[in-house]
Amino acid sequence: MTISAAQTPPAFPMPRSCPFGPPPQYAQVRQEAPISRVTLQDGTQAWLITGHAFAREFLSSNKISSNRANPGFPQLVPGVASVPLKGTIVAMDPPEHSQHRRMITNEFTVRRVKQMRPEIQRITDRSIDEMLAGPRPADLVEALSLPVPSLVICELLGVPYVDRGQFQSRTKIILSRNSTGDQRRDTALWLRQYINDLVAGKEAEPGEDLLSRLIDKYRDIDAYDRETMTGIGLLLLVGGHETTANMISLSVASLLDDPKLLAGLRERPERTPQLVEELLRFHSIVDNATSRVVVEDFELDGIAFRAGDGVIVAAAAASHDPDVFARPDQIDVDRGARHHLAFGFGIHQCLGQNLARLELEIVLNTLFARIPDLALADPVERLPFKSDALVYGIHRLPVTW
Repeated sequence: MTISAAQTPPAFPMPRSCPFGPPPQYAQVRQEAPISRVTLQDGTQAWLITGHAFAREFLSSNKISSNRANPGFPQLVPGVASVPLKGTIVAMDPPEHSQHRRMITNEFTVRRVKQMRPEIQRITDRSIDEMLAGPRPADLVEALSLPVPSLVICELLGVPYVDRGQFQSRTKIILSRNSTGDQRRDTALWLRQYINDLVAGKEAEPGEDLLSRLIDKYRDIDAYDRETMTGIGLLLLVGGHETTANMISLSVASLLDDPKLLAGLRERPERTPQLVEELLRFHSIVDNATSRVVVEDFELDGIAFRAGDGVIVAAAAASHDPDVFARPDQIDVDRGARHHLAFGFGIHQCLGQNLARLELEIVLNTLFARIPDLALADPVERLPFKSDALVYGIHRLPVTW
């Protein structure tokens, strides 16, 4: 295994030039060396893994850490290290992570999520009703992409939907690459206080919601801590609407830009789950959540990883590895792409993936069945893509019918 001999490793993050696919530089880097070095914005260097097999093997190791406070963890944006993390299970390591994940996993099983189908369908239909009753063109982001997952996660957690504007606007600050460290920290503190107050209310008056159930479960084993529950609630609230909203927008734009792909959805809606899987692979909007730091020396493909080394697993690059996905830059519904890394891999694989899949399936089938003449009001090249955000997507998606 050889590493690029470039004196200064390439800068990271790498920009997307094609609005739908990953950064084209990933392919070049992967071809030269699927494990290589990059230079971060703060001038430090980290390892970059772009090969699918190496990504999965690395993320399966017990010699790496997700704890952002560990020295050497790759800081991709300013201020992340100062954001309060207590209860944020994506930043925990075993055994702490294992204990909390066991408490939450049953809330997101395939069986439990399937029970939510009627409610998700109702929310989707109502959002489309309101869009159809409004002016044209409409911004699909505000009319459908954000409302559906936001309403679903608010009802699931017991969060008042009237407060959505407050947490949506602050989520954008946290996820924007243009935010300063102070802005990101202050915003996270506001959101934590909001969730803390919500949790305190549910301690006194439990409801029929996930947070109330989790409070009871932790109390039953004498392990309840409000600060930890606040972190869990904040992670579920932010992760439960932002990522799915962006995937809805990108998926709709992709379908409207590809008449053949859209015709396939309309002719065989029963295959929408396969389409959703392929869209998740193709867009891979959460590309850097799989960053880690090495805590014990080990080797992978002849590369010596030392304790303290920061490592970025580029999920989008791994999900476009041609050794695993033939013609990776094409959307192919027949490929069977369940082994992509859009939801991560290993012990930190996304808890809400079953919910995200179902929301996407219901929204796509319902939207194009109810509005068969839906069309983009602006060409793809004029759409404002989120090149400035940690989670890729589209700021506005004007559509008409």
